[in-house]
Amino acid sequence: MRNRLIGTAAVAAASVVLLTGCTGDGGTEEEVDFAATPTGTLAAWGFENADDVGTARLDYAAEQLGDVDVQLDATAFDSQKFTTRVASGDVPDVVQMDRRYVTQYAAQGLVMPLDTCFDAHDVDADDRWYESVVDDVRYEDRVWGAPQFYQPPAIILNKRVMDAAGVTADEIDTSQPDVLLAAIEKMYQESGGVPTRLGFDPVSTGQSALWILGSGGRLTDDDGVPTLDDPANIAGMELLQRINEKQGGFAQVKSFTDAFDTFGDGNQYVTDQVGAQVNAQWYPNVLSPYLDQIDIEAVPFRDSAGEPFSVSGGQAFVIPVGAKNPAAACAWVSALTSGEAWNAAGAARAETRAADGGANTGLFTGSPQPDQEIREKWVTSSGDEGFDQVVATYYDVVDYGSSFGSSPAGQDIQNELNNAVTATLLGDKTAEEALADAQDAAMRAYENATAAR
Repeated sequence: MRNRLIGTAAVAAASVVLLTGCTGDGGTEEEVDFAATPTGTLAAWGFENADDVGTARLDYAAEQLGDVDVQLDATAFDSQKFTTRVASGDVPDVVQMDRRYVTQYAAQGLVMPLDTCFDAHDVDADDRWYESVVDDVRYEDRVWGAPQFYQPPAIILNKRVMDAAGVTADEIDTSQPDVLLAAIEKMYQESGGVPTRLGFDPVSTGQSALWILGSGGRLTDDDGVPTLDDPANIAGMELLQRINEKQGGFAQVKSFTDAFDTFGDGNQYVTDQVGAQVNAQWYPNVLSPYLDQIDIEAVPFRDSAGEPFSVSGGQAFVIPVGAKNPAAACAWVSALTSGEAWNAAGAARAETRAADGGANTGLFTGSPQPDQEIREKWVTSSGDEGFDQVVATYYDVVDYGSSFGSSPAGQDIQNELNNAVTATLLGDKTAEEALADAQDAAMRAYENATAAR
């Protein structure tokens, strides 16, 4: 599995870097002058299938770094490829990756901390990004990546299904399980034991951390050590069990949702296959061409105390140890994540929406100031009151973000949590057994990641 990167190759790569201190012509953070004038060739790995937003930011950064020739490898990030390149000394100057990887590579000594880089370019990490977003890449009191994007989850409601079942928006409340389950039961439909409509799709594995953290659990301690067997994690698992059991069981729910035409003309809101579903902020863009065929609103996901709750997944740019042009790398990632770059992207997206006639849902950049500036300038009424309320709901919940937890075993923690949720919901293990097994596996990954330090 691509995301399971801990293993012999990764540890060997880490050992090579730690023993040499640097590779190629570059060095460690202490040996690099991030304030140097950016020139020369910059090797960057990222921006796979760049859209209008990505292209606008790349163009803005190119304008700011006129003396730098950016050579872009726009293929998908691959963890094994990355560690192999580090071990061989053939490292890019900048790499874009999921934020869950960043602390893992930081603990292995494969990437540089960026505090000095940010100082050189007057970037205040706590001011530029949401707290939860920068916390994703903060480890041992240093920041190891330049984040981008934070598309919070919320619950998109199918008002047509809800109205027919006599369910109101305030009943789709994840902080009141009994109320929520009663609403699910009213909306759920089946034929011969097979679901034909879900009252609520919790996206059990894709959003497993949301349910665990939102129910008062935790995935790591303050030092990044896995805590998957914490008793506080049971509540979220049990709520997911109850939701799935109300709808024929996890196997039936999963089989049904796997068949959704999620991105097509027969999507689950057009065809009334769901009464409500957890969705990240990007999904309203998928639904916007179908405003004349759907009737939607949204409510926040709520934690056990009844407060709106979100988690802050996304990507980040890192500078590997041994980067040959770290000064240009620092200037480039600072430019790409600046308010000016994001506003250029916002203008590009507005131009695209004007051309295709779609609704503009804004950009959720990971940075509060450009988020609001883009909203104020470009997000106007779609003409559909319910859809506009959906867009507003995502803006409302973005301030309630929580970090997944920064850990040297970040990706493995997520993978093992998903494995535990699946085993529990299928009835293969109790929640306690599944989380204990997940903790054992995550701890092995953590110990591997930190062994060579």
